[in-house]
Amino acid sequence: MAAFLYKTGKFSFRWRWWVTVLWAGLLVGAGVLASRADAAPPNDFSMPGTEAQQAYDLLEDRFPEIKADGATARVVFKADDGKVTAPDRKQAVEDAVRALGEAPQVERVTDPFTTGSVSKDGTTAYAQVSYGATVNELADTSRKALTDTVEEARSSGLTVEAGGNAVSGTATGSHSTEAIGLAVAAVVLVITFGALISAGLPLLTALLGVGVATCAIKVLSAPLDLGGTTSVLATMLGLAVGIDYALFVVSRYRDELARGRGREDAAAHAVGTAGSAVVFAGLTVVIALAALPVVGIPVLSQMGLAAAGTVALAVLIAVTLIPALLGIAGKRVKAARPRRRKRRGDDEPAGTAPRPGLAARWIRFITRRPLAVLLVGATALIAVAVPAASLELGLPGDESKPTSTTQRRAYDLLADGFGPGFNGPLTAVVRADDGGDAQAAARNAANRIKETDGVATVTPPRFNDAKDTAVLTVVPTTAPGSEETTGLVHTLRSPETEGADAEVLIAGTTAMNIDVSQKLTEALLPYIALVVGLAFLLLIAVFRSILVPLKAALGFLLSIAAGLGAVVAVFQWGWLGSLFGVSVPGPVMSIMPIFMVGVVFGLAMDYEVFLVTRMREAYVADRQPVRAVVSGFEHSARVVTAAAVIMISVFAGFMGSSEQMVKTIGFGLAIAVLFDAFVVRMTLVPAVLALLGHRAWRLPRWLDRWVPHVDVEGERLQDTEPSPAASLADSLADSPADSPTDSTTDSTPAALPPPDSATVPAEPYEVR
Repeated sequence: MAAFLYKTGKFSFRWRWWVTVLWAGLLVGAGVLASRADAAPPNDFSMPGTEAQQAYDLLEDRFPEIKADGATARVVFKADDGKVTAPDRKQAVEDAVRALGEAPQVERVTDPFTTGSVSKDGTTAYAQVSYGATVNELADTSRKALTDTVEEARSSGLTVEAGGNAVSGTATGSHSTEAIGLAVAAVVLVITFGALISAGLPLLTALLGVGVATCAIKVLSAPLDLGGTTSVLATMLGLAVGIDYALFVVSRYRDELARGRGREDAAAHAVGTAGSAVVFAGLTVVIALAALPVVGIPVLSQMGLAAAGTVALAVLIAVTLIPALLGIAGKRVKAARPRRRKRRGDDEPAGTAPRPGLAARWIRFITRRPLAVLLVGATALIAVAVPAASLELGLPGDESKPTSTTQRRAYDLLADGFGPGFNGPLTAVVRADDGGDAQAAARNAANRIKETDGVATVTPPRFNDAKDTAVLTVVPTTAPGSEETTGLVHTLRSPETEGADAEVLIAGTTAMNIDVSQKLTEALLPYIALVVGLAFLLLIAVFRSILVPLKAALGFLLSIAAGLGAVVAVFQWGWLGSLFGVSVPGPVMSIMPIFMVGVVFGLAMDYEVFLVTRMREAYVADRQPVRAVVSGFEHSARVVTAAAVIMISVFAGFMGSSEQMVKTIGFGLAIAVLFDAFVVRMTLVPAVLALLGHRAWRLPRWLDRWVPHVDVEGERLQDTEPSPAASLADSLADSPADSPTDSTTDSTPAALPPPDSATVPAEPYEVR
């Protein structure tokens, strides 16, 4: 692997202009095709295998006039003083209902005075708006007509609020969040490299990779039926790993320049070593994302596979385009500088070694007390992970929104006027057995449901044209996200409630949320086992060890548990809720654990592979386990820190959103990466390796012959690569005619390494 990538890096460096033009042409071509491609179809939010989905499919077949997955809105009217049935206020409500019915894409609007949608005290009424389009198909003009009608109705002395997915379906702030993330990444890269060109390369290549990927996804959307949000995860992860992978290669290139290599040889060696780590880190990310189809949710499957392709593209860019751009940049990308000596005065003896940096002092502290560090770090993460045992999953609705939003105010008005369960009605679809009396079966089912504890009201059955299927609306007595409502759904689905004369399917938004949460909960452990198991096998080949991959997997599980524990404490229990903008604590979003596992696992393996391969590289050269841990850590700590800070900042930017789901995702990913990068990878990993010593790098003999030797550390490069002086001569002699050598190579090497540099790790350099 290292030898192949070494040749790839040298080829890309020599033919830099051709490689760069090829990637630029790919971007332009993808952009042209995307501009001519058909619009992406709406997302398929079907949940195969759930009872709620079966009910929706039955409704679509038996009640074609009902848009089961259509967008809906509830407009709530409350009299500030008196009742809404007063003549003037009643007229204002009827005018608003008439205006709502004339809005674009509206199929039906209920009049509260004819449907009985007025509270018992007469102070509150609501109109149900049903659209003939899904949330994603809803036009901006339809949403604007809804908000304009609400504003106009408020001028008549009524409190008017609107809730439902037709109001909350608009996503805002995504582009500003991405811009904040890129700005933070740019600042961190400039601080890391101390030069604009070196810092700009990772950003440039990451944006190019995301551009090609998003254009390709748009081109394939219509043929492959990819939903409109398929590119969301691909964009986020593409920027993340694209910056990380380029950062690793550029940093290694500058280290090799500092060791005295010529520029071409340094680029080839950087791709052969850091590029090998990038390839295998990328494979672990692809494994995590490509395994998302096991969950069985089409939207997640599409997003996972698209993101996996984007990550693979980022790997290709890191090992081909980065060395090409380094060749074009030439002398403008400087070698890493040795650490500056601390100024202590004129009496400092000549030749005094540089004062150890923070990374050196930290790793030496760990290796002197590895057992104590391991116990303290693991205990701290376990303590943070304790709340994860109380994890409750759900899909937060309008009740989780800030009180400043109209959706939350509409939710509260309905709960006060009609009861807490009114915001989460259930839909019961009754289908009589073959040859049975559907009308009698529907009446019997309605009576059984009405007598069930936890049911407030049941509407009369509504039959289809064939009179063989009926629909009932069931209003619980408890709030949609409560455990009591979940128990009620399971009770209504039991054979005792269903009866022997008909099949009763329970659907509705609340029931679908319960089904999705249960399905994701059941899929979580198999998904983790599949991802970690496949990555474990891959890491055995990378490190030729059993203990190192085992340690990597256990560390990841510990960081994920701690991240989920923090999410539960803040968003479910409400700890420090005011600090993070949590207005109403409640169940954690169902998709969060799966989403966190996929994203954090990929980034964790990035840091693991890059950090530990440098340690193994030093061990292969020196055979001193503790010294290898110290040397590898000092070489890579600064780059891993920069990569982690970038990711944490990008994810933390989502916490500024007013949507609690987005806020939860941002917090969960940021805190999990924080735990994994700084506690697990940069604290517990070196402590464990220091304790294991030589045993960490051993592979049992019976397994050794079955594991392929992939040479991630570049052991074979010692036999294939030229010396630094020869590399410089080759670079001058073999430079293509279209690339002037005076702008891309140095006339003399910066400094030749000592004769025994092939076996003794070079002194660490601090990248500035």
